[in-house]
Amino acid sequence: MKKIAFIGSYEKTDFLLYVAKIMTILGKKIILIDVSVIQKAKYVVPVIKPTKTYITEYEGIDVAVGFSDMDEIRSYIGLKAEEEFEYDYALLDIDTYDEYCEFKASESIKHYFVTSFDVYSLKRGIEALSGLENQTTITKILFSKDMLREEDEYLEFLAMGCKVDWDKEKIYFPFERGDQSAIIENQRTARINLKNLSAQYKDGLIFLVEGILETEGIGGGEIRKAIRKIEKGA
Repeated sequence: MKKIAFIGSYEKTDFLLYVAKIMTILGKKIILIDVSVIQKAKYVVPVIKPTKTYITEYEGIDVAVGFSDMDEIRSYIGLKAEEEFEYDYALLDIDTYDEYCEFKASESIKHYFVTSFDVYSLKRGIEALSGLENQTTITKILFSKDMLREEDEYLEFLAMGCKVDWDKEKIYFPFERGDQSAIIENQRTARINLKNLSAQYKDGLIFLVEGILETEGIGGGEIRKAIRKIEKGA
């Protein structure tokens, strides 16, 4: 099982569900692990009888909430210490360095820093990077209306003391009122529907999934087909 670390205080639950759904349509078995302080997945992902810790299936994705480390998840699903997880990928929603350590996110094959440019998201997100002990390559996922150069420069200024090598590639998601409306509608109906998301938002998803799956030879064309299947109710 390959880990993908999504770090930052910006709210990531819905966005990660969309990424996970696309990957399941592409034939990957995914577990989304919400280890954030707020644990928004507990409220967004429907579950019949929520407990302190649980794994629930949603739209072909396993969603794990309330666990303190991977060993606890292993115990929950009945795996022995030497047994491998059956998942292809674990998507880790992380917003503190303690969580990063507890889930051994340093082992991740990809690291992403997810943020908008409000001061809270930036500074609290940077806190999660400040404990990094080893130089780490991280790709920025930036949610912004205008995508100003000054915003990116301010982010890099705040992160100057962190052991981060920023990937030259950046993934942009624009603030679109229509996107927010589509996300809220998905929450209300408890369904993943990408149809009403903007073309720019979908392009960001495509670029991200392509980066995650780059070693498997899955390109943008296949990912677009997967999105169309989801739009048709797959």
